[in-house]
Amino acid sequence: MKLKIAILGGDGIGPEVIAQAVKCLEAVEDNFGHDFTFTEGLIGAAAMDVMGTPIPEETIELCKASDAILFGAIGTPEYDNNPDAKVRPEDGLLFLRKELDLFTNIRPIKVFPALISNSPLKKKLLQVLI
Repeated sequence: MKLKIAILGGDGIGPEVIAQAVKCLEAVEDNFGHDFTFTEGLIGAAAMDVMGTPIPEETIELCKASDAILFGAIGTPEYDNNPDAKVRPEDGLLFLRKELDLFTNIRPIKVFPALISNSPLKKKLLQVLI
């Protein structure tokens, strides 16, 4: 399989996590004969610091030209503590979701029956997942 993968490390711990994810994908490449092309793009506070916008046009075009996007994290404390800010790092993610017609962030979960009573989610919803 040959894939172009956009790498958007973002902010905070995002770049560190994404670097490890790329190592995992490189191992998949080596062990299963795939060919991944990784191209980095800026988003969030990292993009604002360098380009003045939370989502540069180059990043949008990179994502549109890619088969997959590996996305880190968005936001940093220095932008969170400014209530007068007209642009925030999260605006980049929201714009990207709208531009690519993505509407949700689905994450898999595992329910441990012994911990259901500690969850903020309704018990009847969690019991369906067991």
